[in-house]
Parts: sequence; structure tokens; C-alpha cells
Amino acid sequence: MNDNIAIKVDGVNKSFKLPHEKVSSIKSAVVNFYKRKRTFEKQEVLKDVSFEIKKGEFFGIVGRNGSGKSTLLKLLSGIYTPDAGKITINGKITPFIELGVGFSPELTGRENVFLNGSLLGFSRKDMGKMYNDIVEFAELERFMDQKLKNYSSGMQVRLAFSVAIRAKTPILLLDEVLAVGDADFQKKCYNYFMSLKNKKQTVILVTHDMGAVRQYCDRAIMIEKGEIIKRGKSEEVAQEYQKLFIGANESVDTVSESWGEGGVEILKTEATVKEKNIFITTKYKAAVNIKPPIYGFVLYNSAGTNIIEANTMKDNIKTSSLVAGEVAELVWEIPNILSDGKYSISVACCDTTKTHFYIWVNNATGFEINKLIKTAGLVNPKVRASISRI
Repeated sequence: MNDNIAIKVDGVNKSFKLPHEKVSSIKSAVVNFYKRKRTFEKQEVLKDVSFEIKKGEFFGIVGRNGSGKSTLLKLLSGIYTPDAGKITINGKITPFIELGVGFSPELTGRENVFLNGSLLGFSRKDMGKMYNDIVEFAELERFMDQKLKNYSSGMQVRLAFSVAIRAKTPILLLDEVLAVGDADFQKKCYNYFMSLKNKKQTVILVTHDMGAVRQYCDRAIMIEKGEIIKRGKSEEVAQEYQKLFIGANESVDTVSESWGEGGVEILKTEATVKEKNIFITTKYKAAVNIKPPIYGFVLYNSAGTNIIEANTMKDNIKTSSLVAGEVAELVWEIPNILSDGKYSISVACCDTTKTHFYIWVNNATGFEINKLIKTAGLVNPKVRASISRI
């Protein structure tokens, strides 16, 4: 295997046997044991799955519930073995699959930290050095001498995650850990993951959060019914995943690069470039009555890199309900700090769950920046500096 590859999955298949006989008592178990022929149903969970993850890559695995992604994660972590195919891992791996495994409810938080640390391979001396950082990250200083059974589920998760991230291995496996904990703790997790990305740590993230995929992942794959049906840049895979939730009778217009469940039509999108600001104007027309939606846009450079992403919910902009036939005009204003080049804009409208997209239009409009002062950076803001003698 190439030294630049952290994980290689080659033609992996995995299935499980589901017995037809239902065992509801000891007697039925004994009777079924002596039956001459027991019947099973074969459930194929993964079918000929192949992909590679490069060292230093933040890699996403997405898919609906039951698609096979959790089974794939357990194969990568060594919990399961494939029926066919091969998985090659170049380096030690730490899976964050079930946070808190090994914790004892009858022990205090302090005792559980040292217990869980030993399971991760740390000595008591090592854990003593890390203890204060673990407690501070979990924000549980006042509760460490209480028994774990008196902790809320959120407190237990915070403590488990704070211990788990101390494991120093080349490869990390994360299974939807961002879905737990309160908003402040999730923000802390996001900051931690950004630090991993900046350090070029190899990370595999299994998630339903397309915002996390877009923000952190370099590439991703999408699994549906045990097969990889999409692979590529994180934005491409995130959009393909969101399309899965479009109603079965709805069609996706791939020619004009627009898709959605309908209910809202985009009449016009245009960008106006001024010296100091860029204005993005979009007119949305409701075909049916809809509750206050989320409006958003994504700005890409010519290489397809996501430069700016904004939506009304994230930026605390209040929206109003629309009645059928009503038109809402939304104007975004962003500072013109972009460097020279061509840019494209995608716009969208969805409900507050972010799973039902009324409409999404790729390349809705575009513009070009040409400034007198050139830079090799992605952005070109005005900066100030002061120099003094000391």
C-alpha cells in the first residue's frame, strides 16, 4: 500500500444471518437447537465497498439510517471482520463509536477518568498529568467526586469525550459524537475538530450533519443500501445526501443544476460588485403556504472551494411565513475582501429542520473580481499594522 494512504478498503462485503425461528423461552431455544434444519435469512449490509483515505485527510461517511455506514465503521475499527474483501490500515486507530464504554455508574467521575484512561493504554501517572485538562474541558469541576449514576446523560458524554480525545493515535474514527451534548459543548467539539484538521490529523467522520461535512471534510462517500453511490468533494456528496430526502415523486433537474421538493420558486438571483461590498439579491416566490423558512447561499471560487456560507438561521436573521403567490426578496451584503478571480453562487430555501429543501440552485449567478492590488491569498482584506521601538 502507498505510504501516503492511511486506510484502504478493497471490495468489502458484510452480511448477517437473521434466524427465522423466534426464541422467546428456554424451552423454545432447546426445541430449536434439536431441529434438523434451522432456516436463516441473509441480510447483505455492505456490497463490494472500495475506497481509500489519504494520510492527513478529514474524510466523511454519510448515509441514511440502515444504509450500512455504522457497520462499515465497526469493520474499520476491527469490531467486525469482512466476509470478503480486505481492509488495510496504516497506523493505530482510535474509534469514538460508543462514548463511555467501560464507565462504571457506581464509581465517581474522578475514578472513572482513571479507569477509562487505563482502557486507552495510559498509566496512572499519565492520567494524573492530564486530569485537570480533562475536567476543565468537560466543565465538571464541581461534580468529579459524585458517582457517575448521578450524572445527567449530557454530563456523562462530556466526560467520556474529554477522556477519549486524549488518545494520541494517527487515525481517529468519529461516529456522530456531535449529536450529543448541549450547544456550548458541541461548539467546543467543533473547535477541537478544526484543530485536528489544521494539524492534518487523519479523521473519519460518520454523520448526518451536512454542515459538519461541508466545514471539515476534504472528501466524502455516501452509502445507500450497502453500496457507495456517491464519492467526491464534500459539497458534492452533501448535496447528493440532501437529495435523498426529496419525495419519491419529485424529479431533480440536473440540467439546470436545481433540485428540491418544490413549493418555492427562485425568480431571480443576481450579484452586484461594489468597491467595498458585494450584494447578492434573490427573489423567492411561494407556490404554497409555508412557515418561516431558512434562506441561504454558498459562495465558491473557480476551484470549487467553499469561501463563504451563510443562512438566516445561523446568522440570527428573522424570516416570515409566506402565502401562496407571495414574493420575498432577500439581499445579502458581504464585504468585498475577495482576491482576483471568478466566483459562483448557489442559493437555497429550506424548512427549519434543514432536511426539507424547497429549492436549491447551483450556479444561480456569478461574478468576477479584478483588483489593482494582487494577492495569492483567497481573500484580500485591508489590514493595519503599527510599529514601535522597544
